[in-house]
Amino acid sequence: MISPLTIHISDERLSAIRTKVEAYDWSLLSNAGGWSAGVGVNDLKRLVTYWLDTYDWRKVEQRLNQLPNFKTDIEGEGIHFLHAKGDGKRLPVLLLHGWPGSYLEFERLIEPLVADGHDVVVPSLPGFAFSQPITGVIGPRRAAKLMHVLTTRLFGDRRYVVQGGDWGAAIASWMAYSQPDALLGLHLNMVSVLGKDVVPTTPEEEDWAKRRAAILDWETGYNHEQETRPQTLGVALADSPVGAAGWILEKFGKWADLGTTADGSPDIWSKFSEDELLTNIMLYLAPSSVVTSTWIYHGKRLEGSQTFPVGTRIKVPTGVAAFPDPVFLPPPRSFAEKTYNIVHWSEMPKGGHFAALEQPELMLADLRAFIAKIEGGRR
Repeated sequence: MISPLTIHISDERLSAIRTKVEAYDWSLLSNAGGWSAGVGVNDLKRLVTYWLDTYDWRKVEQRLNQLPNFKTDIEGEGIHFLHAKGDGKRLPVLLLHGWPGSYLEFERLIEPLVADGHDVVVPSLPGFAFSQPITGVIGPRRAAKLMHVLTTRLFGDRRYVVQGGDWGAAIASWMAYSQPDALLGLHLNMVSVLGKDVVPTTPEEEDWAKRRAAILDWETGYNHEQETRPQTLGVALADSPVGAAGWILEKFGKWADLGTTADGSPDIWSKFSEDELLTNIMLYLAPSSVVTSTWIYHGKRLEGSQTFPVGTRIKVPTGVAAFPDPVFLPPPRSFAEKTYNIVHWSEMPKGGHFAALEQPELMLADLRAFIAKIEGGRR
């Protein structure tokens, strides 16, 4: 059963969040070196000041309810999604976000794709935002099954296109592995799941792997914690809205394609507004999904779904928009081709990890070009 969803966070929940934000004792937070050691304290203070003085969740809530929100139960899991309907003449498009983003990353892509004739579906991943409750830990491979059931519920046996970055890329890739006949195309802005036996074999691939490993050594402590001990981390995140905001804000500052300020800090305000960042943070805090959203990392570990089995070849036609992500460096095309059937590859001029949010026009143009290519091949 699919039901319309009206988003409404209770006054009591909003009051509880505000009380904790107001009570945060900044005198306990020493500064270990600004952004070089984690989230920049001054930028976090700026965000929290805006949160208390200016931010209006009720106004945001009204805007969110203008979108076509729905809820359904799939195998006992509550799944929230947007479904904007085109004229039915083009392929359905499924857009999948990651952590610490949200379904709103794709907001500016929806109307143009609908105008092109596509039905556009944008879920909140299981345990994220309003995709609650979930029954327990869900990894990307099971999430892929849930997303396929959702598309089947909406479109029957019609084939569709999936676009994803971050966890969305992993889930989309597992959909292509598990349901290859259901997908007409796979569009990624992060190549995150490869065959277990895939290794660099050319100088270009080896150089990329070396550079990427050096960056990830510094930048993926969060991943190991969320993958192995999400329960302990959850105790802190559930109790401290400012702590959760800092945990999330750090990723926007380090993962987006940003310039730097005079002191070398990421110029986060050149790309994101306080309202954008706080709405994304509130989608974790307000519906109490800040804890369950980390479970997908643990699920990956339990499933062993960080790689495909040895010898895997994804047959679904695949397009890659290789945005210059400063942390998760896009691989050379030759490396991705060891697992995927690459039919479309674009070296994007700008835009980082949150590509659809940072550069919606570039993402839209590349997705349109990819869809045109695979639809043309179908005729």
